[in-house]
Amino acid sequence: MDWLKYLLLALTQIRVTDFVDIAVVMLIIYTFLVALKRTRRSSLIVVGIVIFGLLYVGAWKLDLRLTTTLLRGFFAIILVALVVIFQEDLRYFFERVGLWWRERSLPLYRRQARRLPRREVEILARTLGDLARARIGALVVVRGHDVIARHVQGGEEVNGRLSEPLLRSIFDPHSPGHDGAVIIEGNQVDKLGVYLPLSKNLDELPRRGTRHAAALGLSERSDALCLVVSEERGTISVVRRGRIRMVADSSELATILEAFYHEIAPQPEFRLWRDLYHHNYREKVLAVVLAVSLWLVVVHRSQIVHRSFEIPVQYGLLGTNLVVTMVRPDSIVASFSAPRKEFDFLGSGDIRLVLQLWDARRGRRTFRITSTELSYPAKLNLENIEPRHVTLEIDEAPAPNAKTAP
Repeated sequence: MDWLKYLLLALTQIRVTDFVDIAVVMLIIYTFLVALKRTRRSSLIVVGIVIFGLLYVGAWKLDLRLTTTLLRGFFAIILVALVVIFQEDLRYFFERVGLWWRERSLPLYRRQARRLPRREVEILARTLGDLARARIGALVVVRGHDVIARHVQGGEEVNGRLSEPLLRSIFDPHSPGHDGAVIIEGNQVDKLGVYLPLSKNLDELPRRGTRHAAALGLSERSDALCLVVSEERGTISVVRRGRIRMVADSSELATILEAFYHEIAPQPEFRLWRDLYHHNYREKVLAVVLAVSLWLVVVHRSQIVHRSFEIPVQYGLLGTNLVVTMVRPDSIVASFSAPRKEFDFLGSGDIRLVLQLWDARRGRRTFRITSTELSYPAKLNLENIEPRHVTLEIDEAPAPNAKTAP
């Protein structure tokens, strides 16, 4: 297959700097794809763009010039539109990069302060279990890595040590902050009475109340762990990454909390690289494919290459009763340079050599071949013509044999 031969040829021409270039772009794409996993809408948009990309490749291979030109214009427009479509996701992406850099620059003891001790995990799990049995509603947000301040509204500062009496007093039905959410960061209760953004994902919200919609809305916009106690059913739900999961009891909730804090806690470098290797296989494969495809389209196809073409010698109309009896040589070799993509749609008739003989006379005539006699696309740069001269022998056309009457 031609595309496979082209890919293998391109890979044989790759340089060390190209490997580094592809690796950097692949890492950026992978990070962005992982960030897009938060919302279903963003994932569907990416799938749509990939489908249009495959359509462009198919049109290019089938030499559908109009379709290819229109899709090129579409991609030029979509690059601008993507900034508007993914403005929330782009903000999230850059926030993640900034948070990662800030956390790597903090001392290790400051980063470890984010991890909740076993005692506080048991306090939170046991208190929420008691509230569920008493059918007292509650909404708790345990912050992860992401900044959630721009997603929430209202609330009162607490900055108190996490404890069972504090949580019970906050979620007492007669407390002013009962209906809002409590934000926990590390082992501290940061704020109470906070209002969260509501989700519009009806697939995850059948027969559930406002607390579940608020928890789901924040989980779609950040990596926070949201815990919901339903006062109607007396159940505990865990909401994260746009998914709602009901837990059986306090012990299961404690296990989930431990796993969450283990995930967001600082890890040794070898653990970071190991986790990078063992997770998000689909995103990794897609990042590699997209990075290599971008390199082939943007870099490899834009590189200046040199091509030579054998062009047959053609000539225009002759005067009356004249014919060309000899052409030497009957073809020339023209060498061109241009970006590789300019040769993709080059047809056999796009480069022609036509000698004008409207004023020719009988005898031998030698033509010097220059760019004037050659017809070729404007984006090609003519470098050489070999040979430079073509000789034609022109003679009178033989008279037709007269027919004798019987």
